[in-house]
Amino acid sequence: MNCPCGTQKPYSECCEVAHKNLSQVVTAEQLMRSRYSAFVLANGDYLMESHHKSSRSLKEKDSIIAWAKSVSWIRLEVLETTKGRKNDSKGTVTFNAFFFENGKVDVIHEKSNFIKENGIWQYLGLAQ
Repeated sequence: MNCPCGTQKPYSECCEVAHKNLSQVVTAEQLMRSRYSAFVLANGDYLMESHHKSSRSLKEKDSIIAWAKSVSWIRLEVLETTKGRKNDSKGTVTFNAFFFENGKVDVIHEKSNFIKENGIWQYLGLAQ
């Protein structure tokens, strides 16, 4: 199957690599794409692992999984990436994540902050 993140690569060669080993993620955009795929697949463990401890709430894991399963994911559209490359320690990714819920198409439009600590990229939260 093609990866849900939209790269046209097989899942096994794309986000599954990250889902099996977070340390294999080399850019902020790759992390964002792997998190989108984790929402599509309702992979709550990966969503928690890839979310920086300073802004993650473990008690929300069950509700995040339930919501991710309750919608039909359509596609991801990456709009802009700032920094977040292999040798950076911070970056932002702006994206649209389209989904179908309650009989209509909706979109999450977000500019996300990412940080790399000890060689591991993690989602920090919304950019201001």
